Amino acid sequence: MSLIEIRKRSLAIETIYHEGGPPAETPLKLAAACAVIRNPYAGRYEPDLMPFMAELRSLGTLLATELIETLGRDKVEVYSKAAIVGVNGELEHGAVWHEAGGWAMREVLGEPKAIVPSSKAVAATGYRIMVPLHYIHAAYVRSHYNSMEIGIQDAPRPNEILFALVMGTGGRVHARLGGLTKDKVSVHDGQR
Repeated sequence: MSLIEIRKRSLAIETIYHEGGPPAETPLKLAAACAVIRNPYAGRYEPDLMPFMAELRSLGTLLATELIETLGRDKVEVYSKAAIVGVNGELEHGAVWHEAGGWAMREVLGEPKAIVPSSKAVAATGYRIMVPLHYIHAAYVRSHYNSMEIGIQDAPRPNEILFALVMGTGGRVHARLGGLTKDKVSVHDGQR
């Protein structure tokens, strides 16, 4: 029996034209693909979460592929992941997404080097979470530090988990605070 039982999915897209300054030459697009699933461990302690984490790779691939199809693989410059666990679960039930969601995004994007940032929480239905974003090839590209809010009004229910992947097509509109720029990435270690 599968450990993944999807109740609903959502895809949210933001298009940012400006942040008070002149309109961007190319608007920034941020997208979040979410899936709300039954938490197979809600209400009890499960010592071995590894089978769940392994099975979640397929869900990660589904969501990552949806984002690639939405934004275009060659246009993705930032990424992240998040989990909101319903109140009958525990934070570790969301932490399984670190490997599963991160692996899936790296796989569909051609193995970028930068760590995939994340956020997670145990929370009530309707909770919204800020998801940090950064450049997919080097974590220290300051212009690409950003965030996107995700959540679904009726999720997660107490016995559910909301898993999300987020991607975007660039850095902040009007970024002008210096630091490492994407064209100056040279070490290729995921940092600089």
